[in-house]
Amino acid sequence: MQEKIGKVTLDYSRYSGQDFYSDGEIEDELLETVKNHTPEEYNRIIREKNNWPFLYHLSFLRENIVEWVPMDKKAKVLEVGSGCGAITGVLSRKAGEVTCVDLSKKRSLINAYRHRECGNVTIHVGNFKDIEQDLDTDYDYICLIGVFEYAQSYIGGNTPFEDFLKILKKHLSPKGRMLIAIENKLGLKYFAGCREDHVGTFFDGIENYKADAGVRTFSRMGLERIFKACGVEKYHFYYPYPDYKFMSTVYSDEYLPKKGELTTNYRNFDKDRMLLFDETRAFNGIVEDELFPVFSNSYLAVIGDGFDVKFTKYSNDRAEKYRIKTEIKKVTDEDGKQKMQVRKYPMSAAAGKHIRELGSAYEKLSGRYRGSGLEMNRCTLEETTEGVAANLEYVEGTQLSERMNQCLQRDDLDGFYALFREYVEKSGYNEAAPITDYDMIFSNVYVSGDKWTVLDYEWTVERFVNPRMLAYRALHYFRKETEYSEKIDMDRILRELCISKAEADAYLDEEQAFQDVVAEDYCSLEQMRMSLGNRMWEPQKSLECYPDSAEVNRVQIYEDCGEGYSEEKSYYVREAYRSDKDIAFEIPVGSDVKMLRIDPSLCSCVVKVKKLTFNGTDVDCKGRKQFIINGTLLKPGKENPASVCMVFSTDDPNINISLGKYPKQDKNVLHAEMEMIRVPSYVAKDMENGAKRYFRK
Repeated sequence: MQEKIGKVTLDYSRYSGQDFYSDGEIEDELLETVKNHTPEEYNRIIREKNNWPFLYHLSFLRENIVEWVPMDKKAKVLEVGSGCGAITGVLSRKAGEVTCVDLSKKRSLINAYRHRECGNVTIHVGNFKDIEQDLDTDYDYICLIGVFEYAQSYIGGNTPFEDFLKILKKHLSPKGRMLIAIENKLGLKYFAGCREDHVGTFFDGIENYKADAGVRTFSRMGLERIFKACGVEKYHFYYPYPDYKFMSTVYSDEYLPKKGELTTNYRNFDKDRMLLFDETRAFNGIVEDELFPVFSNSYLAVIGDGFDVKFTKYSNDRAEKYRIKTEIKKVTDEDGKQKMQVRKYPMSAAAGKHIRELGSAYEKLSGRYRGSGLEMNRCTLEETTEGVAANLEYVEGTQLSERMNQCLQRDDLDGFYALFREYVEKSGYNEAAPITDYDMIFSNVYVSGDKWTVLDYEWTVERFVNPRMLAYRALHYFRKETEYSEKIDMDRILRELCISKAEADAYLDEEQAFQDVVAEDYCSLEQMRMSLGNRMWEPQKSLECYPDSAEVNRVQIYEDCGEGYSEEKSYYVREAYRSDKDIAFEIPVGSDVKMLRIDPSLCSCVVKVKKLTFNGTDVDCKGRKQFIINGTLLKPGKENPASVCMVFSTDDPNINISLGKYPKQDKNVLHAEMEMIRVPSYVAKDMENGAKRYFRK
């Protein structure tokens, strides 16, 4: 059975008639959106909907993970787990034939409607194990983007990942490649406080997952073990940053990141997160110690030959006419020697003009700075199948920003200010010339001996710009990158530049106006992250607020077997506190226990009991004889009798539960979920008095 949506074919011959995987009603909204709107409207809709599913499924930035991969129009591609079609479109544009497989009919319909003009796409709906027998055996590319981690669901068995890979290998042409995009379970973001992407808990991957997790990601070595177990001899690793979902940069073993480059680290679009440490500073140390492949947040593992492209950076999170990508690849020169080449491409027809302007910018800036000791990276334009491209030389040397950072690291402040003054002198050379590289920040300048080279001059304007403004702007961005910003004396900087604080503030206002021009009406990922409003919690600040938290945030249990409570028969529940306020635990209870006392903390506080069960039965928190507290009830539970809120003005709050009315078993379990908020005792006393007056009325 087949269905046509525009030019896309949907094949239901292996569909069971039931979707076993769904995000619910949001998928109905997505389907209506792609039916009635064009892709050009998606960004506006994403901004208006302001939710994670629309951003995740419809953002064109999702395509970056495979857009950089070289494919020709004869390529035959299999996309397993195509979902709502986040990358199907780019595969259709790059390849000759795209075969998709997905378990969900609803998601496949979304994919088909959004790509209805793609005549080279066929979508097979159903379980991969059932569809696999219908698939060809000569695919040039097999894409598993966020799919391999679900092999247990796809395949089952004791070795699902190895079995999945062996099955897929049978469908790969002799010179074909398999692309596996997957999170690294040891990614730095998880150590720093991001929740595991799939199960939504903290540190689950780092702790090697629970047995029933149903999903599993891997370290690099873990993936390599699977590859070798499947007889894979040739594979390469690439490193999407910040992660593969919304990749802005991809590195390789032949082009790894440099210190100061990894600064986009707040990745909590769909979930709250902790901020346990500064990821930028941690990445700087990791890069310095050559450990980035171990702690990269994501991998793109390529089974088969690698690519000549060693690095790609996307600058497409902005207005369409400025969307470009920069790649570094290995090429062979006229003498037959291999060398690195830098090339910039437009990411849209509208951005072609932006690339072409680099050629004239090179000529004009070279003229302005002739004799200054500051050179422009040589640029030539070339017409390619992807449109106009700008070729630039691969410059060896050290970033000026790194040299300045090294000075700060070793407290060589004289050296730092000397480099800053040299930058001000060189960048301000011939300042009356009506041509300016607006973005001449320190990281765009490479230093090799006495030679200073500007790598990139994308934002060149044909007008005078105050060189003091450019220098202050460069320092502004450097301070965001460096881990030693506190060592920079900003008053001295203002004196060096002969500007006032008011002028400096005006320069930053001008910078914001420039960013508004670059963005136009486009809503960037950072704006979306802030708009979605997911919390970033800094435990260190909580510890500083309550330095005694380790002693106070403790749950103590007392048991009365008919002889009353005693300290000797009490114990503390380890790790009951999941955060500074969230309590969750399960404890065994002996069949001879008549009363149970829970001390939720050792301070005056407000406690909300969210769930309290004994052997799966809700504890009646409104029963005055069965549920006794030495505080005051604030709000009786309504819909859920186990959900109550109470305040304690004592430093020894306790909750007593009579177990007489609850059936006992050989093994009994008390499950508790609570929230504890510390309040001063005098505030708690006022709350208690207010609650008592309310209940008297």
